[in-house]
Amino acid sequence: MKLLFRSLVTVLLAMYSISSFAQGGTTLPHVKLETSHGDIVIELNSDKAPNTVENFLNYVETGFYNGTIFHRVIKDFMIQGGGFTEDFVQKDPNDPIKNEANNGLSNVIGSVAMARTGDPHSATAQFFINTVNNDFLNFRGENGPAWGYAVFGQVVEGMDVINEIRTVATGTKAGHGDVPDENIVLISATLIEK
Repeated sequence: MKLLFRSLVTVLLAMYSISSFAQGGTTLPHVKLETSHGDIVIELNSDKAPNTVENFLNYVETGFYNGTIFHRVIKDFMIQGGGFTEDFVQKDPNDPIKNEANNGLSNVIGSVAMARTGDPHSATAQFFINTVNNDFLNFRGENGPAWGYAVFGQVVEGMDVINEIRTVATGTKAGHGDVPDENIVLISATLIEK
């Protein structure tokens, strides 16, 4: 079933690219994140991070992100979501993907990157949006922590929403720190025409 969804996402990306090329440009895909604080639109860089974008779109197309929360918020760092339900239950993601942090994209304010564990190639569904420039998260080499975190998109609408989310009160929940006191819900994630 997972293979079928990946194939569908690949076909959709190809159709999107052909349609964009026919219109005289190379339009990158856009995803709207409808949150309980407002909408955020991100442009996905399928040119520089093709596998990461395909992975992200697979989760979008299957509805995996719908009803999840931004479960980690650090004002002068980032907001992270895509893995926990409103009841703070961790969802079961697909297999990890190869880290594409060596793609030339940087963890600048408003950029979207994959969250991962200490293993450089452990990213699955969780992602984060940088609220400040986080150069120390950039690719520096193919060893250990130097791998960095793969940027695959940029916020093009809704930085006001992110700036509102980044200032919410946080605490500890189920052994996790920096959890918003009130749920910030990712109501839906949808691929949109731009």
